[in-house]
Amino acid sequence: MQLYISPSMRQVTVFPGKGVREFIKVKVTSRRLSCKMVIYSLLFLTFLLRFIFVLTAMDTIEGETRCSSLGCIGKRLDPRMWRRLDSVRVPEEIYQVLEEAEIQEAMPRADVPQTLEAFVAEMKSNRSDAKTFALRLKAMVSLMEQKTRVAKIQEYLYRHVASSSIPKPLHCLALRLAQEHSTNAGARLQLPAPERVPALVDPGLYHFVLASDNVLAAAVVAASLVANAFRPAAVVLHVITDRKTYAPMQAWFSLHPLAPAVVEVKALHHFDWFTRGRVPVMEAMERDRAARSQFRGGSSAIVANVSEKPIVVAAKLQALSPKYHSVMNHIRIHLPELFPSLNKIVFLDDDVVVQADLSPLWDIDLQGNVNGAVETCRGADKFVMSKRLKNYLNFSHPFISENFDPRECAWAYGMNVFDLDAWRKTNISVTYYHWLQKNLESDLSLWQLGTLPPGLIAFHGHVHVIDPYWHMLGLGYQENTTVADAEKAAVIHFNGRAKPWLDIAFPEIRPLWTKYLDFSDKFIRACNIRA
Repeated sequence: MQLYISPSMRQVTVFPGKGVREFIKVKVTSRRLSCKMVIYSLLFLTFLLRFIFVLTAMDTIEGETRCSSLGCIGKRLDPRMWRRLDSVRVPEEIYQVLEEAEIQEAMPRADVPQTLEAFVAEMKSNRSDAKTFALRLKAMVSLMEQKTRVAKIQEYLYRHVASSSIPKPLHCLALRLAQEHSTNAGARLQLPAPERVPALVDPGLYHFVLASDNVLAAAVVAASLVANAFRPAAVVLHVITDRKTYAPMQAWFSLHPLAPAVVEVKALHHFDWFTRGRVPVMEAMERDRAARSQFRGGSSAIVANVSEKPIVVAAKLQALSPKYHSVMNHIRIHLPELFPSLNKIVFLDDDVVVQADLSPLWDIDLQGNVNGAVETCRGADKFVMSKRLKNYLNFSHPFISENFDPRECAWAYGMNVFDLDAWRKTNISVTYYHWLQKNLESDLSLWQLGTLPPGLIAFHGHVHVIDPYWHMLGLGYQENTTVADAEKAAVIHFNGRAKPWLDIAFPEIRPLWTKYLDFSDKFIRACNIRA
């Protein structure tokens, strides 16, 4: 509708609508009062529309429980007018119920809706009020949270059991190789061959050290190291193992030579230093094993604690892993004594895979430091590369808080460049055992698990940060790392429970490890080890 007023204000024309030719003409007399009435009427209409709009906005802002007097009148006169506004606003009563610490009326578990579909059907059939809606919703979500917590803890417990036990194929492989060692002279070859023995102390070669009691894991590390070396003949790999694994380990590398690289296999009892007098590492392991056997009451007590978050339960279960009792995990602190003729080595864990030539590591200037390592507080992956000292040490204990900064960046074991000459000028090994003893005396309250926390303390002030390219971590406890990203790293590390030789390994990235195994090998096939 259009309204037209002539300039003289003596005629008002009203057009009923667009496209309609008929119109209404209203003759206005020359009386000035009537002209003013028309103008005032239009102004009043405009004001009334704006007033209604303001009331509507005020009522929306003030909410369900309070409203202006005129707004309430509008609601009483025509509730349908406000229904559309009410449908898009959550009543305050729902927020009040959801924010309460506990549900006021405890509901039997059987009465709580088990699924979203059951909850929606119940609400539709009962036409419940807002408070009932909120109570039932809160009860359902609380139940789901309890179920999720139990499921996560069960998952962590099963992973703990799986990672702590020896898989049947690995046990089979060790037994078959031990039998081969006892019956086949070819499995008892001197490693290395006599003519290559001088290479073991040649400082001009690239010396790598691997400490492991896992034959299959050691085989992958060695194969990947030699396969990616630009100069395999310059690679010397020192494999350290324990007494029970020595025969299978020697049999494997005797029957699977990696020439032209040099491979040495020695058990701990073959080292003169280890058989001479008191051995601090063995004494520390005995005390540590006795303390951890009763740590937190064992796995049953840890799982039964309903107040702990699942991630905390996972950390406590990991503290019980036999890996942390193994001498193989602590022997690295005695590398200067084990290799007195060497001045620089690269130490590798047995859960890594080498994907590039590592000889450039010998060109890195450690600037007088002992340990070249990758920091774990900077990187694109915030889940893995966000670790600082506060993530490993208990800063609520005065021994820790008085000596270290919780915000200081941590670093990683797994692939480390050690300057043994610089190490021999320090008291790193003494510091390591000093803090191990303090932790035992404090009922394991300074840190809970692993050899990294005492390593962070012992090497404090002796670490040179190297490029993250050399060491990618986290492939054993999260699956956020893509295969494309992992393939770009020089060394990938399956640290965590999901080791690549276990069934719980992440299937997407496991082929990066299995590619270095020959599944046609008779020992691999006999023990049913599959890709």
